[in-house]
Amino acid sequence: MALSGPVRQAPLVMQVSEQFRALIEAGAWPVGAKIPGENQLAGELGVSRGTVREALRSLSLTGLLEPRVGDGTYVRATNEISGVLVRDELSATLTHVLDARAGIEGAAARLAALHYTEQSLAAMEAALVARRSAHETGDLEGYVAADASFHRGIVEASGNPLLLRLYDAVAEVLTESIHETATIPEDPRVRDAHHNLVAAIREGDPELAAQASYALIDSVKQSAVSD
Repeated sequence: MALSGPVRQAPLVMQVSEQFRALIEAGAWPVGAKIPGENQLAGELGVSRGTVREALRSLSLTGLLEPRVGDGTYVRATNEISGVLVRDELSATLTHVLDARAGIEGAAARLAALHYTEQSLAAMEAALVARRSAHETGDLEGYVAADASFHRGIVEASGNPLLLRLYDAVAEVLTESIHETATIPEDPRVRDAHHNLVAAIREGDPELAAQASYALIDSVKQSAVSD
């Protein structure tokens, strides 16, 4: 017997939940922000407060939202993967996160050496310029943002959309590791390691690029220990 498409609309709670999820993914509700209260959301959507409460609860269970008793509900993550990591409070140390970064970024650097374009290479170099500029002005937040952009650029240059999607799924955890290890003034070993990585990719040598990527993470570890 042939299957036929469903005729019923998705449950109202699911529809509301998907709207909230879209706001989170689009950044309209950024990570760390307190979202509007149940009454306000119910009024804007024209649904009951109970429907809003259940929709928020479903997103809290996936780790995207965090209800705080007596305070309100806050955005905790932008996707289920990072939401689970945060929700389950894994006993991952900074070293664990850096090792995970090394695995992802090392694979990406190897592929980037084979598949980079002039545009992707220019994006990496622009991120390094922004990174240096923020460093020179003592702008730590700008420095972290530029560094995160640089590392994502390496993964994007790999040409592997699945690898990029995986990286983006855990980007919040990875960016937090950058924030934890970032210092101004910067350790010269860390600075040089970034430039060495771009040079290796530009040469089109996948093994050298992978080694440079691992060396970069090692320099970050050594800098963190010496601090």
